[in-house]
Amino acid sequence: MTEKEMFLKNLILGTEFDRYVMEHPEFVAQIPDGAQIGLLPEYDPELSEINLQLAKKQRTEGQPLVIVKIPRLAPESKSRLLSPSLQLMAAA
Repeated sequence: MTEKEMFLKNLILGTEFDRYVMEHPEFVAQIPDGAQIGLLPEYDPELSEINLQLAKKQRTEGQPLVIVKIPRLAPESKSRLLSPSLQLMAAA
């Protein structure tokens, strides 16, 4: 897996994790303050192992490590934008 692929996959994971915790505050309440969080996508064993090693490496001494196992992602949905419009501005 290239560094770019890893970055893009983790960008999606991070965004989806942020959405999840915003919708489920009881989930995030279980995470200790200041914890290092490792997102482990079980559907992608290679990325899961990379993320586990990164989380361990980035963790400081005494810092709690919380592993979030993600069995799968729901299929991508369509955009939630409703009737966007474009406006072309004249060049300055």
